[in-house]
Amino acid sequence: MLHVTYEAAEDLEPGRLARIDEGRGFVTISGDKRAPLAAVIRQLNAEMADFLARADWYQLWGAEIASRHNPTAPLRVEYIFLAGAPDGVAIRESKGELHIYVEPEQTVEQFAAAANEAVRNLLAGGCWFQQYAGEIIDHSPEPVQV
Repeated sequence: MLHVTYEAAEDLEPGRLARIDEGRGFVTISGDKRAPLAAVIRQLNAEMADFLARADWYQLWGAEIASRHNPTAPLRVEYIFLAGAPDGVAIRESKGELHIYVEPEQTVEQFAAAANEAVRNLLAGGCWFQQYAGEIIDHSPEPVQV
């Protein structure tokens, strides 16, 4: 099952405002909780572009699959400040693109909490997949091991 988790972190390397870590079935997106949200979002946009250039994530959009491997539909995620963003964070999805609208008047901790709820709803739609070590992981529950 896929999990994308945002966290307000205190343990990032000195001078690092954001970090994206990936493993089988998960991505953890960390922002420095002591930094201004504007600085963290600016860094997240750069980190996300780097991440998507090397990650094997896929979006099913109708009959087409968007990914870094599809030159007509590469994946792009952009964090955009929008005063009054619903619930602190609102995600709008189109083919190959996610626009993540962020209320600028919140802390990094508030942003992380709001982003977790928004991304949970996005993944519940079942249109996102990760290829990790040759395995395709989707939003389905993992089989029970006996």
